[in-house]
Amino acid sequence: MLSLAAEGAYRFVFSESILSEVETNEELKLIDRGRDLDGSRADALHLSSRMRESFADSIVYGWEGLEGTYGLPDPDDEHVLAAAVVGGAGCIVTENMRDFPLDNIPEGLQIIGAVDFAHETVSMRPDLGAAAVTAWAQRSGRKYAAMSEADFLDELDRRYELNAATAIVRNYFDSK
Repeated sequence: MLSLAAEGAYRFVFSESILSEVETNEELKLIDRGRDLDGSRADALHLSSRMRESFADSIVYGWEGLEGTYGLPDPDDEHVLAAAVVGGAGCIVTENMRDFPLDNIPEGLQIIGAVDFAHETVSMRPDLGAAAVTAWAQRSGRKYAAMSEADFLDELDRRYELNAATAIVRNYFDSK
């Protein structure tokens, strides 16, 4: 998803609180995949550092006054909604739909899952989806095994079930 943002396929916003959650979730994901604690923590911190550096204009400030005003089922999710509102986001990408009931969401803000978001994004700009895949393939091999564009698309399907989005990108590559 970050590669799509880097290519300009969408604009995303985040707060330092959201970034802290990203660090924690990334660390846990890497541990779940068999990485050791220290390596997982270092990689998660590297990711958040790169996000701050690469997307400095995406960091939202001044959302704190809205936290707790939406009546979400999980008060710990209020900061996400507050940052989205202050940052002018069009959607929140989450798999946690039950904690973002539509009745509590301000008008004009969509709640969408990652698979649907990826599909919608590359549907609008398959060229940017292809550019993101190409950039990722070119970066591969530095720390882990090098992957071709096709290998990377296969990995996205296997890990994240992005079949609809990857089919669009595959068709774009095939048409070139």
